[in-house]
Amino acid sequence: MAPPLIQLKDIRLTFGGTPLLSGVELNVAPGERVCLIGRNGSGKSTLLKIAAGLVEPDGGTRFVQPGATVRYLPQEPDFGDHKTTLAYVESGLAAGDDQHQARYLLEQLGLTGDEDPHNLSGGEARRAALAFVLAPSPDILLLDEPTNHLDLSTIEWLEKELDSRRSALVIISHDRRFLTNLSRSTAWLDRGRIKQIDRGFASFETWRDEVLAEEERDQHKLDRKIVDEEHWLRHGVSGRRKRNVKRLANLHALRDQRRNYRGTAGSANLAAAEAEQSGKLVIEAKGITKAYGERKIVENFSTRIQRGDRLGIIGPNGAGKTTLVNLLTGGMQPDSGTVRLGANLEMATLDQHRESLDPKSTLAEALTGGRGDHVIVGGKPKHVVGYMKDFLFAQEQRGTPLEVLSGGERGRLMLARALAKPSNLLVLDEPTNDLDLETLDVLEEMLGDYEGTVILISHDRDFLDRVVTSVIAPEGNGKWIEYAGGYSDMLAQRGADLKRETAKAQAPAEKKEERSAAPASAPKRKLSFNEKHALETLPKKMETLQADIAKLQRVLDDPNLYTRDRKTFDDTSAAIAKAHDELSAAEERWLELEMLREEIEQA
Repeated sequence: MAPPLIQLKDIRLTFGGTPLLSGVELNVAPGERVCLIGRNGSGKSTLLKIAAGLVEPDGGTRFVQPGATVRYLPQEPDFGDHKTTLAYVESGLAAGDDQHQARYLLEQLGLTGDEDPHNLSGGEARRAALAFVLAPSPDILLLDEPTNHLDLSTIEWLEKELDSRRSALVIISHDRRFLTNLSRSTAWLDRGRIKQIDRGFASFETWRDEVLAEEERDQHKLDRKIVDEEHWLRHGVSGRRKRNVKRLANLHALRDQRRNYRGTAGSANLAAAEAEQSGKLVIEAKGITKAYGERKIVENFSTRIQRGDRLGIIGPNGAGKTTLVNLLTGGMQPDSGTVRLGANLEMATLDQHRESLDPKSTLAEALTGGRGDHVIVGGKPKHVVGYMKDFLFAQEQRGTPLEVLSGGERGRLMLARALAKPSNLLVLDEPTNDLDLETLDVLEEMLGDYEGTVILISHDRDFLDRVVTSVIAPEGNGKWIEYAGGYSDMLAQRGADLKRETAKAQAPAEKKEERSAAPASAPKRKLSFNEKHALETLPKKMETLQADIAKLQRVLDDPNLYTRDRKTFDDTSAAIAKAHDELSAAEERWLELEMLREEIEQA
């Protein structure tokens, strides 16, 4: 086995009370692709900074193979005093590096090299930082959320670029599809320690659940053993003093073991404050067009959104996704065409621009608006500390300035603010940025249970597949087309991926060896959360409707009802007709999903 390029041994670090890292071990061999997984706040970014040599741990050793080059991509790049993006990228090249790589990569990433680094958008800054770390072709790349602020086409270009390189990779990301396509081993940072398997991210969640289930069984056994020993102490002490002292010492050791056990962090309690139900029609757009000068953003687009729909909007940065959402929701008037909003709409929005928050304000002030100790959730007051805990913030963070929050914490704060407002239409702009996988799972479940309508802008392919019922994608020159299903369904119908604004990298001449661990091919179609939920709940709904129909029919069976009580007869007849329609629709939907499930299982 080749010696490691980088080795971390017995790394220890404590901020405040609870240790952040407790004896962490991590070895990365040449060419290895490791995904680093962990909850928000578990220390992943800190560990990557230690690996990059930017943070000194309290204890332990860091070894880098002599002559090996390491490049680190932070979440927030530092452009220093460089005047252009080209100068910034070239500053990372050594004397023997290919100087042409700097301009080539900038062009591939949609930049000219002449931009002022200090005036870049979030997506442009991320692309410039990627060019900086890729240009030297380092031996090891440490990447912290490399897909944040990138559009789908750039994410897929980055996947192919990284896959074609010989560099070893350590990747922190919330993008399941990105990790599945690139990783070959998984390092799970959990409660200050790392557990590692020689399998990619595709195997992680099953393995994690098995580990936690085994841990829970061990804790249950420990609790039972303590109970047994305490029973002995009360009722079974014998005259043999030496034996009793030893057994009592064992009981104290068991109690210490239980007391020092660090349980897993809980899950966020995400719930949208729902307003009264909207009308069946939510939005109807007919032939809407919007242009800025000669540039067409939206041209002759029509759609009909009904209550309960989950609409995903995708496309390159600058394609006009936010403009399209503003047109659909009435925030902007089209140049031509019409938009009709349904009755009783209550909209809540999640803006991706977290910099709009005052960095000097505290967490509690951001939630309460600086007024008192209560948050208005669904029109009712709730104490700010209780609401903070729903979103995994500790009571001690109440007075924490926003400028010191991590990316994941800022993401949860924005969700907390958006979900407090009563709504029946949620408009979410990049809600998955910086969230850990467990919080993403809870967010998916919340959106599945939400009875209103969802419009979602996202570059997360897996999240789109799990949540949305249709996807709107740009075709260029202002044309947008709506496809049924999730992102993978869109690709299948479209027959091609989204076009990139810049030229694609040339495909390598020789075919890469096939990977056994995590193939980069399109994932197998699977039931979305909404589809699985419907498949499980529709049979019960059909039974309820059948029971309701039988009950109503018994009322109509009275031959004298029409003459005795005409109003009851009419109301019951209308109710039974409606129930028959609902039953028919439920049966058709269940049959459709059951056939889809069988097709997936047989594929």
